[in-house]
Amino acid sequence: MIIPHNQTKVNTKVLPGVVKDWSARKSWLQTLLSAFTFGILSSITTTTPVLGAEGIEFFYPPFGEFSISTASLEVFAKEGKITKEFSFYANRVPPQQLAQLRNFLQTRFNVTPTLVSQFTYSAIGENLLKRLGELLLTEARQSGFYALRSALILAAADSEGLTVVNVLRRYPSPTVRLNLSETQGIIANLSELLQKRDAVVVVLKQIAETEAANQASTVFSKQPDLRRAGSFRFSKQTLTLNDNSRSRRFEADLYLPQTVTKTQNTQKPPFPVIVISHGVAEDRETFAYVAQHLASYGFAVALLEHPGSDAKKFEQYFAGLAGPPQPTELINRPLDVTFLLDELQRLSETNPTFKGQLNLQQVGAIGHSLGGYTVLTSAGATINFEQIRKDCYPNRSLNLSVFLQCRAGELQADNYPLQDQRIKAVMALNPLGSTILGQEGFHQIQVPAMLVGASQDIFTPAVPEQIRPFTWLQTQNKYLVLIENGTHFSTVDKINPNTGLLPVPPSLIGPDPAIAHSYVNALSLVFFQTHLINQQQYRPYLSASYAKFISQAPLNLSLVQSFTAEQFAQIFNGTYPQSGTSSKSQPTLNTP
Repeated sequence: MIIPHNQTKVNTKVLPGVVKDWSARKSWLQTLLSAFTFGILSSITTTTPVLGAEGIEFFYPPFGEFSISTASLEVFAKEGKITKEFSFYANRVPPQQLAQLRNFLQTRFNVTPTLVSQFTYSAIGENLLKRLGELLLTEARQSGFYALRSALILAAADSEGLTVVNVLRRYPSPTVRLNLSETQGIIANLSELLQKRDAVVVVLKQIAETEAANQASTVFSKQPDLRRAGSFRFSKQTLTLNDNSRSRRFEADLYLPQTVTKTQNTQKPPFPVIVISHGVAEDRETFAYVAQHLASYGFAVALLEHPGSDAKKFEQYFAGLAGPPQPTELINRPLDVTFLLDELQRLSETNPTFKGQLNLQQVGAIGHSLGGYTVLTSAGATINFEQIRKDCYPNRSLNLSVFLQCRAGELQADNYPLQDQRIKAVMALNPLGSTILGQEGFHQIQVPAMLVGASQDIFTPAVPEQIRPFTWLQTQNKYLVLIENGTHFSTVDKINPNTGLLPVPPSLIGPDPAIAHSYVNALSLVFFQTHLINQQQYRPYLSASYAKFISQAPLNLSLVQSFTAEQFAQIFNGTYPQSGTSSKSQPTLNTP
């Protein structure tokens, strides 16, 4: 059925007079508009922008059928005009939300048809579209999976580019039916999770304040500023590594401190080693700033590049020159770390440049995102195939990272030997692991560990991927760091939203990443000085009080050492005790 462009279809047989008596039905209309117009449009168009074809229909019991045409949305998006049909909805929506809707409709996603095709035909892309296809059905009430994929590719190939309206015009069905009940359920669950996330953030800030108040007073303003570079000079050398047993060739940059005869530096060779593992579609330049900072304090830092999931791999993949990343990358990444350490050991014994320079018995590891998973497994975490089966078959999660973690289900279930005993401390930035590692996997980590999360991370959300896993850690020395208002990309360097491999809009990068970079520099330094080489003079910096001292708005920083599974459960059950806090700072912890 094709809906006329200037007509609103309402089934008045279901409830006579439903359109006429607006004042009596204000509450249900507001609920309808909130759940449909701005819940659906904002949540879906910001990720995969699809709505319908000539129009979109939805059934709202007991009031009947409603619809809106593509033409009305197109006129509104391009000209800002509200047609008679669209006024049925627009006149009852706050102006600010209406302006937000128009911005969504106007947004052009700068992606090539090849990139869209490659992603939507990948395992992760197909799973995402299948989930969306359950919400946006064809006119025959069938899954919209194939229609969505076709519309996205065709819109990306059009001269106008991939926009919401352009996808609407290429959706191969006369109308699209919105599965309103399923969508309302998802939005309600998401809203509940966001409220609970905010409650967790408030509680963690309160715990950090309490810890800071109880810690020994240190006047950090009179101490060296560890966010600034140290006094060591360093050299950079690029190593090409060939692991013939895995047919795997990759490179690593080694930042090596230079020994100076007359210096106040207490650190001398052999230098302790730090390995840094990048995330998906990143490379060894992504965290070069951290490597340079640590090298300036006397650490030898190796940034490796994982060939199966680095920026080069994704560039080839999106250009149609290579296949998608394989599930075996989840095994190969930690093995890359071990092979790198083996090669550094060999070079320190045979190469005059490195002889006596590297201490391979004192190794730390830093990883971001999938790199966070990588270093956690290198530090002892194990893949939890039982948890994977539970969470992935089927995958109903609203956590985007679970789609990636579920790819481990394609691996043969086995006890893979991924741990490297040389790693004595680990720092994971925005890691993923709730499903692929699970509670039992995190239990296996026995070395000091620091988990860093960001409250506005939508790719590896802080609550399921860092905050709750922190409560699973059994190691005696563990730290949870939260960057309030930070995103998945706050700690990442060299992201250009205009020319980057993946189009990352500024809203996803978040405010002032330089602040987050200074946090990573300082905290990584004090963490490894304390737990890798036992420099106890740095321990006062590894505290809630120091995090409070260096915290800068809007990326407010909190560090806690004590947060339990019981406290986490109480927050989610709405039973967290609020005694001992002022009324002004008490969070609303009851679930919706």
